[in-house]
This record gives sequence, structure tokens and C-alpha cells, in this order.
Amino acid sequence: MDDDEEARRTADAVAGDGGIAGLRRVSRAIGALEERRAAIIGELRRGRLASWEEIGRACGMTRQGAARRWARAVQAGSFGDAAAAYERGRPGYPASAVEWAVPRAARRVLDLGAGTGQFTRLLAEAGLTVYAVEPSAPMRERLGALVPEVIVREGTAERIPLDDASVDAVVMAHAWHWVDPALAVPEVARVLVPGGTLSLLWNLRDLDEPWSAELDALMHRHTPQEFDTRPELGEPFGPPERLEVRWTQPMTRAEVVDMVASRSYVITLPERDRLRLLADVGEFLVTHPALRDREEIAMPYITRCSRFRREAAA
Repeated sequence: MDDDEEARRTADAVAGDGGIAGLRRVSRAIGALEERRAAIIGELRRGRLASWEEIGRACGMTRQGAARRWARAVQAGSFGDAAAAYERGRPGYPASAVEWAVPRAARRVLDLGAGTGQFTRLLAEAGLTVYAVEPSAPMRERLGALVPEVIVREGTAERIPLDDASVDAVVMAHAWHWVDPALAVPEVARVLVPGGTLSLLWNLRDLDEPWSAELDALMHRHTPQEFDTRPELGEPFGPPERLEVRWTQPMTRAEVVDMVASRSYVITLPERDRLRLLADVGEFLVTHPALRDREEIAMPYITRCSRFRREAAA
């Protein structure tokens, strides 16, 4: 039996006698197969076991078409491969941004895409009941060990493992750019109480500092990256409120290298390019005139925040 015939027989078995019930079964099967295909592609790319050319052929697509469809998802799922570097190198958040992101009356808060807990621990320190949802198992393991008082669960912004109206506030720190808003917006609204808030935060290196701009150019020499840090959500959320906080994160040179190593576009580089980039970053830190005499580097950041209120149903 060839692959095409096997696929047709499988489809016929799922569809059964057709009708609405058959359509529902086929639709669910297609969704499950798409998830499995994306997972296989992620495993192949993260393990550097197949090129986009080979993946495209296996999917009946061109190399460009396959990369365009799945490269972003592969990057989004890559963080578990560098969980230790992520924890060491990713910055925290300024207290003023945390206070602004979570309303004073909130008691139950969901941290979506919690990673290894850079934002989560600040919520826990505030005495809140915190749910931390993270799709990567290695990241969840570190998160649970570092912030044991929070409730850690597997999930995504598109599939949140919480009941309806179960939290007063949702925060997502440096992660909203990975989600599908068409699915995530109604899902976040579902778990929020009416009048609850969703706050989205990004830590951006302040490129007004010349050496920081040079470092940024070096980091992105293989893969330019841009994403919207001033999103609009639409119903059932009201108009956004915005805040920007300028601050600095004290870092050692090794922590800066870990920060670079934890970026998704670096994790997914071919091994030769990744190692060369990290070596060049290390050399930059010890030779740049503004940095070479420093034992500790004050990394300049801008935390950009957007806050949305979930409107009550009419």
C-alpha cells in the first residue's frame, strides 16, 4: 500500500458515514495532524536533522513555502533547548512596570508564556495567587524549582488550562509576539473576569545608547527581527493604555552572552553560525571602548507596556 492510498483509507475511516458528525471528526483529525506535523518539523529543525528544502519536499511545498509557514513556530518552540541560558541571561522587570501591569484589586493572576519565571517571581513576591502557563517542559521544570509557590501548568495563550472567569488579571511578558491573536484574544477573555485586565510587556534594549545599538546589529546580523510592541486587540477588550519605563539591568559579560544565546533566532541558527556569533559577542564585550574596562555592564532597557480592560458583556 503506498502512502497516498493509506492516507485515503485513514481519512475514510475517520469520516465514517459523513454528515455533520463525520465532518466534525475529520476537522478534529486535521487539527491534530497539523499539530503533529508542526511538532515533527520543530524536532527536525531544532535537531538540525533536515533542511527546509527536505521538509518542503516532504510536505509537497517549496523550501520558501515551508520556511514561511513554520519557521516562526520553530523559533517559538526553541526556548527549551536553552532554558539554562534563558534563566541566566534574560532581564527582570522594573517594579513600576509590575505595579502598573497588575491592578491593586487583583488577587488571582495568570502569567502566560511564563518561561523560567522572570516576571512570575515578581507576582509571587507581591502576595498574589499566581498561575503560570508555559508550553516548554524544560522551562516549566526550571520555573517550578525557582518559584515553587506558584501553580505551574502546561498550555499556551491559544489553549489556557483554566476555567472561565477564573483570574482577575493576565500578564504576558515578552511573549505576545509568538501567539495567534485570533485565537488568543477570545481565550484570554474567557479566563478573565468581566472588568479584568490583560497586560502585555516587552523588554527592549535601549538603542539610544551607541554601544547597545552596535551590539543589537551584531546580534541580528543573520536574522533581522521585528515585532509589534504596541498591539491593538479589539473586542471584548477596550482601548489600550500605554507605559514605557527606562531602566538598566546590571549584567556580567557571561550573562550578556547567555542573553544572546537564549534568543530564538540564535538558538535556531546552524551550529557553526551560532558558535561564531557567540564568540563575536564575547569579543565585542571585551574590546569595545565603552565596555572593555567594566567588570559589570549596565544594560539599558525600555520596558514597553500595554494594558487592556476586558469589557463586560452587554
